[in-house]
Amino acid sequence: MTRARKLPRDFYAPGTLAIARDLIGMHLVHDDGGTIRVGRIVETEAYMGPKDLAAHSARGRTARTEVMFGEPGHAYVYFIYGFWYCLNIVTAPAGVPHAVLLRGLEPVSGLTDKTWGPGLLCRAMNIDRRLNGADLLGDALWLERPPGNRSGRASRAPRASGWTSL
Repeated sequence: MTRARKLPRDFYAPGTLAIARDLIGMHLVHDDGGTIRVGRIVETEAYMGPKDLAAHSARGRTARTEVMFGEPGHAYVYFIYGFWYCLNIVTAPAGVPHAVLLRGLEPVSGLTDKTWGPGLLCRAMNIDRRLNGADLLGDALWLERPPGNRSGRASRAPRASGWTSL
């Protein structure tokens, strides 16, 4: 993987719904210091709080949601059901708590476990709460454009804010 392909900060600026769509086909990369894991994003879901009642930020600013209120291009990682971690990408200017949940990956390299569903995705990528707030322009966790042509089709899911690769 080369740093030249890492997505710039302004990638996270055009609007949450557009970013949810544009993330389809991008690569999620995690370098945990021992293994570099790469997966192609195939499913996303946008959350535009606080008016989006499904968003964690709908309940206001808390210690848990603080990252969502920060600068775009950061990871919001949380723990649910006492078992799973989930990874969201913060996608709006500071103070606007929007994020895109990564729901599924296609393994590219360094992945041997299942990657469908947000919890399995995080388990396979070795993503946990330690990466909450990580800057996606950093050296541990980032998004990058894949080599070559990433053309393909995408469709919307019933929630009207989710995207899936076809």
